[in-house]
Amino acid sequence: MKIKLRLLSAFLCLFCVSVHVNSRTEAAETDNKEKLNVLFIGNSYTARHNLAQVVKKMAEAGNPNLTFNPTTVIYGGRRLVDHWNLGSQNIVRLHELTADEQKQTIAGLEKDAKDPKNRYAAAALKRHQQLLKELDAEHPSWDVIVLQSYRDDLKGADSLYAQYAPKFAALAKAQGARVILYETTPNTQNAKALKNPPDAAAVMQKVKAIAALAKQIDASAAPMSLAGFYCQTERPDFTLRFINDAHLNQTMAYLTACCLYAALFDRSPEGLPVDSITDIRYFDNKDRTKDRDGNPITTTFSARDQADLQRIAWKSYQQFKTLSDD
Repeated sequence: MKIKLRLLSAFLCLFCVSVHVNSRTEAAETDNKEKLNVLFIGNSYTARHNLAQVVKKMAEAGNPNLTFNPTTVIYGGRRLVDHWNLGSQNIVRLHELTADEQKQTIAGLEKDAKDPKNRYAAAALKRHQQLLKELDAEHPSWDVIVLQSYRDDLKGADSLYAQYAPKFAALAKAQGARVILYETTPNTQNAKALKNPPDAAAVMQKVKAIAALAKQIDASAAPMSLAGFYCQTERPDFTLRFINDAHLNQTMAYLTACCLYAALFDRSPEGLPVDSITDIRYFDNKDRTKDRDGNPITTTFSARDQADLQRIAWKSYQQFKTLSDD
């Protein structure tokens, strides 16, 4: 009996040592992982399909030693100018934000929230009130800030996007963060397969303006008008928006995530294993298994379609880069 007890005691000691060593190894592996804190500022073009989470999946699949930490600040239909008026710049500079500065923002939003026409002021007020409560917590600085456009990038250097992206970029650069311009293209997304080639002149005019802005503020970009153009040219069978919803569909969302991956790492998304996209809005707001057009809410791409979208994203990123480098 005593022998059995001694053997059991020895076994338990070895087990505890093994668990302790494994725990230390796992902790060391976690500590050694690179972390990327990424802030996405935008509207439903960022929210739909949980785009930031798709980018996270791609980022961690392509960089096994990376922990990708996305944070989103979303106000439906809002542009960068609106984000500025709603105090999103405070979240950009969260690592150094003071309580007095936050209280001043809250006071302004309290006044704005009384205006029934300012429908997003109340939502922003709640966000900033909560942020004030959490201000004493440790907040890491951002590594990357993604600035989404939305119909505010159509007038070149005179556009609101060209006016406000540099404001946000200056705050990003002050903490050593990189900036990515996520250029959306709602006016060129096709709901039906194209029978004729897309208009290259209009696309290139806009792309050159975004490239000039990227050069001005030393930013990378996910140039979706250019990516959409190449996609429509090479795969005219693809559609890039819903029929019953003006937003980007699963195909365009996947293409966007691939372009953001390219901009994040200056590396091709070709070969990434992520092969599906699931939207967050559903048919008639009732059937969660179907998207706005009544098709499966999750699109799983064939090997050919996946490869084409990844290739087109990399081609678009490289082409854009030559423009912004000129």
